[in-house]
Amino acid sequence: MPVDQATPMMDALLDAAVPHVPFDGWSAATFSAAIADAGVYPAQAKALCPRGAADLAIAYHLRGDAQMAAVLAKTDLSDMRFRDRVAFAIKLRLADADKEIVRRGSSLFALPHMAAEGAKLIWGTADTIWLALGDTSQDVNWYTKRATLSAVYGSVVLFWLGDDDAGFDDFVDRRIDNVMQFEKLKAQANDSAILRPFTGLIASLTSVIKAPVRSPNPDLPGVWTEGRDK
Repeated sequence: MPVDQATPMMDALLDAAVPHVPFDGWSAATFSAAIADAGVYPAQAKALCPRGAADLAIAYHLRGDAQMAAVLAKTDLSDMRFRDRVAFAIKLRLADADKEIVRRGSSLFALPHMAAEGAKLIWGTADTIWLALGDTSQDVNWYTKRATLSAVYGSVVLFWLGDDDAGFDDFVDRRIDNVMQFEKLKAQANDSAILRPFTGLIASLTSVIKAPVRSPNPDLPGVWTEGRDK
């Protein structure tokens, strides 16, 4: 069963694991303690989380994404500039997160065999933010937006973990400025008479790239789908 599908048992295991993570990390010891505290049969827990605590760490991250999306859906952002909406979403994502638990997760996903999973989770957070803010891109921009925001979010998390709360808001704002500058440069390149032949060629080459098809089990960061409706 994919770990991104929340179930009562997964919720119970995750809730039971969280108090142990600051002391034991996302480890086998934490997984065993969560099984005992949640009153779940070990065989059921292992079927739900084949990789043990690593799957619980993934579930913890996905839970944070879902909670952020739920709050964004209820929040009126119409009076904000778009850059401020992005900054608000990033700050919201980290507002209720436990630094020590996230730090333990960062250590886990820095391991070579978990690095790809960690990158996928960051990409998923960026995707969740863009969707919550109403992004409807269906071409290569779908990928560039998420790639730039993934880089921003990753750097923000590292800064946040450094405990320098005094400069956190300014750091987020500067990183969002980087995203806006990138989007501005793309627009300027498309409008430039000198660069237009090159941007036109690039647009032609990338026209076959489409945003991934949404499904109950999304395959992020994307899929190549031929013959898809434009």
